[in-house]
Amino acid sequence: MAQARTAVPPRSASRIAAARLLVAVLWAGTLWTLGYIAAPAVFAAVPSTVAGDVVAVLLHRLGWVSLGCALAMLALLRWSRDLDAGRRRFLNLLVLAMLACALVMWIGLQPGMAQLRELAGPGGVRASPYWTHFAVMHGVSQLFHVIESVLAAVLVLKSR
Repeated sequence: MAQARTAVPPRSASRIAAARLLVAVLWAGTLWTLGYIAAPAVFAAVPSTVAGDVVAVLLHRLGWVSLGCALAMLALLRWSRDLDAGRRRFLNLLVLAMLACALVMWIGLQPGMAQLRELAGPGGVRASPYWTHFAVMHGVSQLFHVIESVLAAVLVLKSR
């Protein structure tokens, strides 16, 4: 009776799989740390006008991290020999959805929110006539961050 052989991925395939997981964890960890630890801590520790400026810088850097991780993941997925076509397609769509969320926040919402903070002047956006518009943009940004964070959890789990 012939024994069925299980295909063991070549060493390079396992390294690519490990790199995929590392990039997914880096991306997810950055999102979670900034959104749920760093930003709330900054707002708790300093006046909101200063905190807004600090968090805006952090979010701008998060945009670069998201772009870099998305490009790295897309390249790694292309080179991954251990994935079947369906799983590769799912992961590609997941990465593109996360990138879309990041771009909406980074390019779409953050510049507009920064402009409103600048227009508000030294009194801060809460004391300005721009508060309602800013609050709506901020809420939409938070929604996209939550969506990207949940997608990041799926990416980590499915990248293994």
